[in-house]
This record gives sequence, C-alpha cells and structure tokens, in this order.
Amino acid sequence: MKKLTLLFGLLALACTTAFAQITKEQNIAEWTRAKAYTKAYLDAMPADGYTFKVTPEVRTFAQQMLHLASANYMFTASVAGKTPPAEANAEKSVAPTKEAVTKAVMDSYDYAINIIQSIPADQMTQEITFFNMKMTKGLVLAKAFEHQTHHRGQTTPYLRIKGITPPNEMLF
Repeated sequence: MKKLTLLFGLLALACTTAFAQITKEQNIAEWTRAKAYTKAYLDAMPADGYTFKVTPEVRTFAQQMLHLASANYMFTASVAGKTPPAEANAEKSVAPTKEAVTKAVMDSYDYAINIIQSIPADQMTQEITFFNMKMTKGLVLAKAFEHQTHHRGQTTPYLRIKGITPPNEMLF
C-alpha cells in the first residue's frame, strides 16, 4: 500500500510540474476550457440543488463552487503579487442561489485568466513565497488549476445523487 501511495504521489507531482511548464498561451487556453467545463456543472444543477449536501459533514454544492471561486482569486492574486480582491471572500459573502453562485464563479475565472494574461511569460519561472513555501509562479498556477479541478470534481456525486448526469468531459 505504501508503494502504491508513493507511486500516486510521484505521478501527481509529475503532472503538476508538467502543467507548470506549459506556455502562457496554453495556460490561458486551459483556464478558459476549465471555465466552460465548470459552467456546464453550474448549469446542470437545478436551482433547488445549490443548497444540497451529499452528507451533513460536507459543503453544499454552492459552497463547493464558492470555495473554488475564492481560491481562484487567492491563488492568482498571489501570483500577481496583489492582495486578493473582496470577491475572494465568496464563500462567506455570496448567496447560495444559482444565479449568484454562477456569477461569482464565472467572475473568478475571468479574474484568473486576466491575471495570467497580465504576467509576462518570462516571469512564470520567477519564485514567490506561497503558503510559506518557495515555488515558481507557474507552479502556483498549476496548483490553482489542480484545486479548481478537484472541487469541480467533488460536485459530480451531488449531481448523480440528484439523478443528473454530469457534463461530459471537456478534456480538449
């Protein structure tokens, strides 16, 4: 079991590191694709499902998506050397309605994409301190991308339990 855990850990590190090496244009394209994919999830959940929890211990569908949005702001603002905007507090400030959550999440992707567009390509290898760790701006963006993918993926069971087929994969 330890070998399997180590193998998966190394694979995850390799994938994250590889993502950190993609070009600025590819990064923008990937975030644009992720925005469309997340929008498909937001559209798939009916309005009455936004306050749905799979179990009492987990976030609601809206909370998952607002957590994703808050982190999009926080990660990408850090890459730009900015203080995250007030919208980064989406988890606590946005009503859990379909309309409000969808707007907040889409705005967070627009913010992330704009930040990536504003960073000169040669600065992607520049080191910054993030969560008390030194890493390149490109790696922080890779971590941000992994985070939003993780939380979008966590909402798949929410849809399935409500009898909704999740959106098809949008890998390309």
